Amino acid sequence: MSVTDPEPPRTLTGRLGVGSIVFMVVAAAAPLTVIAGTVPLGLAAGNGAAFPTTFALCCGILLLFAVGFCAMSRHVPDAGAFYAYVQRGLGHPLGLGSAFLALVTYAAVQLAVYGYIGAVIDALVQNWGGPVVPWWIWSLLVVAVVGLLGFRNIELSGKVLGALLIAEVAIVLVFDAVVVGRGEQFSTAFVSPPQVVSGSLGIAIMFAIASFIGFEATAVFRDEAVDPERTIPRATYTALLLIGVFYTLSSWAVVSAWGDAAAVEAAAADPGGMIVTTITNVLGPVGGDVAQVLLMTSLFAAALAFHNVLARYYFALGNSGALHSAVGRSHPRHRSPHVASLTQSTVAAAFLVVFAIAGLDPVAQVFAWMAGTSTVGVLALMTLTCAAVIVFFRRTRVDSRVWHTVAAPALGLVGLLACLVLTVSNFPTLIGGSGLLASVIFAVLVLSVVFGVVWSRVRPASDPSIPSLAADAA
Repeated sequence: MSVTDPEPPRTLTGRLGVGSIVFMVVAAAAPLTVIAGTVPLGLAAGNGAAFPTTFALCCGILLLFAVGFCAMSRHVPDAGAFYAYVQRGLGHPLGLGSAFLALVTYAAVQLAVYGYIGAVIDALVQNWGGPVVPWWIWSLLVVAVVGLLGFRNIELSGKVLGALLIAEVAIVLVFDAVVVGRGEQFSTAFVSPPQVVSGSLGIAIMFAIASFIGFEATAVFRDEAVDPERTIPRATYTALLLIGVFYTLSSWAVVSAWGDAAAVEAAAADPGGMIVTTITNVLGPVGGDVAQVLLMTSLFAAALAFHNVLARYYFALGNSGALHSAVGRSHPRHRSPHVASLTQSTVAAAFLVVFAIAGLDPVAQVFAWMAGTSTVGVLALMTLTCAAVIVFFRRTRVDSRVWHTVAAPALGLVGLLACLVLTVSNFPTLIGGSGLLASVIFAVLVLSVVFGVVWSRVRPASDPSIPSLAADAA
């Protein structure tokens, strides 16, 4: 650029309300995918027919986290989500470490979705008499479509996600209503304390907490929200409560459709096909076929939602000076993080090509390994954010409400630490791999934080209002 060229725009604009943001973050949680993929695993390997209660328990822990998260959102004008919160509370070095941890975490969950959707599309095409095509071809096609939508204004993505989310939630709610309407047998295991703590509660919590990944991304859309000081907290609480109630109710309906013992047996016998079989039994063959198609759209919605989150992390880091400044440019017409979006699409495509060359299975390896990585990463990020909230309010005294600034964040911190310990201890089970693989994944996550801390010495904070660890110590 010459000295006479105008500075490229570096702001994002939009008119996202509570509903639009809720659609995006709930779509990232992929409700139908959770019901189809996580619920059978929780029933079979967790605490059996009482698994629905685990969703309610995890929702309660995350609500405690949300109290401090939302209280601090009024005092963090940046759209960097975890990165911005940790930086404001715990200093620039650890903040930048959390930023790179977030990049690895959300990249992992998006790659998990790309692997899974490639396998789902391949199965659907073959089921309809189509040709046999390698799974990664379908995955790369999805990357291209997601990248195109991510390049455009955020409101277009919001409309697409809204339509897809309504469709996938609708069929599950119809299933729930039919099960309740039949009134043949209702599971009571979820209100029986001995059954709730039976089996492996730790594994159940691990699967359940992983199902909420995505709800915390509301703050990423701060710059594109209408009245962000009100919109972000409302969207966070709304998204979390909707996800928690939906998971609890729908998983209970699945158990009730079979009966307690039969549900556990069905989940153990065919975890991958249990939900489609269940919906087919209740709604008929057409319902089963529709559920298979909507599982694909559910995964697409999740891929698009996480793409938008990642693009905004790249954008925030580009504007903070942590990454090349070009990544922080916004499109002059769409006001979208177009360079960051293209960057993320390129990174995702490159990893998929590597996975394809390595001959990895799209579900047993790509999905399982990447989903496990993201679960540990998100729990670590939320734990750091809880600590940052407590430190921030103790240092600044900008809010004197004890529940919002100390009590709820502290209880949330304890709950998240417990979930993190359970997840780490059961991690080989989560990824379906060996202890060596688990150690490699842990090393990648830790090194991403270390790299960020070291990189902060090279790229100091561009905002003088951001505290440093040295200043905090003084």
